[in-house]
Amino acid sequence: MKIGLYFGTFNPIHVGHLIIANHIAENADLEQVWLVVTPHNPHKKKETLLDDYHRLQMAHLATEDYPKLKPSDIEFKLSQPNYTVNTLVQLEEKYPDHEFSLIMGEDNLKSLHKWKNFEVLLQNHDIYVYPRLSPEQEDLDLKNHSKVHLIDAPIVEISSTFIRASIKEGKNIQPLLPSKVWEYIDHNNFYKK
Repeated sequence: MKIGLYFGTFNPIHVGHLIIANHIAENADLEQVWLVVTPHNPHKKKETLLDDYHRLQMAHLATEDYPKLKPSDIEFKLSQPNYTVNTLVQLEEKYPDHEFSLIMGEDNLKSLHKWKNFEVLLQNHDIYVYPRLSPEQEDLDLKNHSKVHLIDAPIVEISSTFIRASIKEGKNIQPLLPSKVWEYIDHNNFYKK
């Protein structure tokens, strides 16, 4: 089975994540997209993250109606901070019959050369890249690599940071979240402080 891995803290998961994940699941040569909930991104402050299992639960609620989208907690069991190359080793051991690809925004492709063992990632895995608005439209060095596939996906500029700030300010951001995710956040009073 061909699986696309869409990594993120999903803090919280929102409709932008679903638009991208579903578009790629429906339009790329993948059978499923797994949303890999990251416990701790080395580039983000830990104290801004909700508990791992709350974010995983929201990912489950958000993807209930999307048969090709599956949340994954594979990184919960790995030492932190974790690197994508390590996650892929674990997944390949656990699911030897699956073929794993990466899904990332253009902004991540620009910095891929800084990732741990990025050459191994490029050698062994296809990378599906969705467009992002960027102030500088620099040429992407890796965009012509044989393993890199630029996807003509919708450009979605919704951020979890904006959603958290809006909730804290008491603003109604319900249209930006799947309804069950909004209910879960509201019921648990998340992001209000």
